[in-house]
Amino acid sequence: MSFEQNLYLDIYHTFKKIWGYDEFRHPQKEIVSCLLKGEDALVIMPTGGGKSVCFQLPALLKKGLTLIISPLVALMENQVNELKSKQLPVELLHNEIPRKKRKKTLNRINQQQLRLLYLSPETLLSPPVWNLLIQPHIEINGLILDEAHCLVQWGETFRPTYSRLGAVRGALLKNKPTTDKIAIAAFTATANLKSQAIIQKSLKLENPQIFALSPYLNNLNVNIKIAWTPRCRNHQLLNFIKQQQKATGLIYIRSRKDSEKINQWLKELNYQVEAYHAGLSSKERRDIENKWLREQLQFVVCTSAFGLGINKANVHWIVHYQAPLLLSEYLQEIGRGGRDGKKSNTLTLMSEPTGWLDASDQNRNAYFLQKLQKNYQQAKHYYQQIPKQGNIDNLKQEIPKIEIVLSLLHRWGRLEWIDPFNYQLNSNHSSLNLHKITKISQQQTQQMKRYLMTRDCRWQYILNAFGFTEEAKNFKCGHCDNCLRK
Repeated sequence: MSFEQNLYLDIYHTFKKIWGYDEFRHPQKEIVSCLLKGEDALVIMPTGGGKSVCFQLPALLKKGLTLIISPLVALMENQVNELKSKQLPVELLHNEIPRKKRKKTLNRINQQQLRLLYLSPETLLSPPVWNLLIQPHIEINGLILDEAHCLVQWGETFRPTYSRLGAVRGALLKNKPTTDKIAIAAFTATANLKSQAIIQKSLKLENPQIFALSPYLNNLNVNIKIAWTPRCRNHQLLNFIKQQQKATGLIYIRSRKDSEKINQWLKELNYQVEAYHAGLSSKERRDIENKWLREQLQFVVCTSAFGLGINKANVHWIVHYQAPLLLSEYLQEIGRGGRDGKKSNTLTLMSEPTGWLDASDQNRNAYFLQKLQKNYQQAKHYYQQIPKQGNIDNLKQEIPKIEIVLSLLHRWGRLEWIDPFNYQLNSNHSSLNLHKITKISQQQTQQMKRYLMTRDCRWQYILNAFGFTEEAKNFKCGHCDNCLRK
C-alpha cells in the first residue's frame, strides 16, 4: 500500500472515530490533504459548511502544534469545548483566563503536549506567549486564520494587530530547525476577489490553493423593506417577530445605544431577550451566549460580533434592524440562520432613500466615513514623522494610536513588517492621496446600498459581487422578495 493510500486511511479513520462521519462534504477532503502536505490555502465556504474540521483534523494527524488565530473569545470557547468533550489535546489562551490556568496552558505548550492552540492575534503577539512559541524546541506546523474576513473588515483600525500576522511565519521559522515548515491557511465564509487579494498579500501566502464555494444558500429567504419612519421600523420588526412564532432568531443592530433601547422595549412586551454589545463585561457576554445556546432566550439584540462562528443550528430568522455598511458583513450575519438546513427567513429594514422622513441610516453611514477619514488623516500626519525603521512598542509611548497608523500604512503598501514588532517604510516616501483612499472606502459602502435598492434577484447580485459571475448568469433564486414579487 502506497504512502498516499495509508494517509487517506488515517484521515478517514480519524474522521470517523472523532466526528462520527463516514464521508466528507466537498471539498473538505481536498482541504485536509492540502494542509497535511504543508501547503498554503485560502478557503471560502458558506457558514455551516464544515470549515473547522478542515483544519482541526490535519492538526490532530500531524506532529507538533497548530495555532488557530480566532477573533472572538466566544468563538474560541465554543470550538475548544467541543474538542475537549472528545478528549482531544487542545487549549485556548485569552486575557480573561485566570492566571493559574494560563500558566498551566503555557507549561503544556512548553512540554509539547498540545496539538491545537486557539488564541487571538493580540494574545499571539503578547510577550509571554510569543517568547515561548519562538523557542527552537517547540514544533509549530501550521498557522490557521479562522474568520479571515476580519482581517479585511477589522484589520485597518478596529484590530490593527491583524496587519502584523504576515510576518509571523518568517519570525517563527527564523528560530526553528531549518527542516521545519509552517503552512498558513485562511478560512472565511465571505471574501470577494478584492478581499481574497488582501488576505493573500497580508498573510504572505505562498502559491495557495484556493477553495471557493458559492455563497448561495437555498434555504435562506432574503427580504428588504423600507421603514418610512422610526415608528414604522419598530412596527415592521414586531410584525416579523410575531410571524416567526417561537423560532430562535437574532436581531442585528449597529450601535450599543440602539441595542439597549430595542432590548428594553421588547422586554416590556414580555419577550425573552437580551442586548449584547462590546460595553458588557466578559462575564455578562458569556452568560448571554450560554443562555441563548440553552434556549433560555428566544433571541438576542446584538451588534456584529455576536453569533460569529457559534455552533447553534436552529436559528431560523435574522433581522437587520439597521443595514450593515458592507455586503460581506451582511452575508456573514444572515449566514447565522438555517445551519440545520431548514428554511430560514431574513429581513433587513432600511430608511427611505431620500432621508427626508428618517435620515438615521444616512447619518450613521456618514459618521462611519468621518471616523475613517479621521484615522486616515492621522496616518498621513505621522507618515512623514515616524522613523523609516522602528519598533512598534518603542513608539507606543509617543503615539498612542501608532498601531492603527502602522496598520493603515501597511494596507496602503507604504510599510513592510520585518517581523511582528519591527517595521520598515518603503522607499516610496511620497505624499498619500487620501481622496483616492477615501473613495475606495465609499465604493465599498455603495455596494451594500446598491444591493438594498436592486430590483433583480438578490442572490444573483450577491453571486456577482463575490466573483461567481458564471453561476450568476440568468440566475433566479425564486425565494427572495424580488423574485417572489415578479
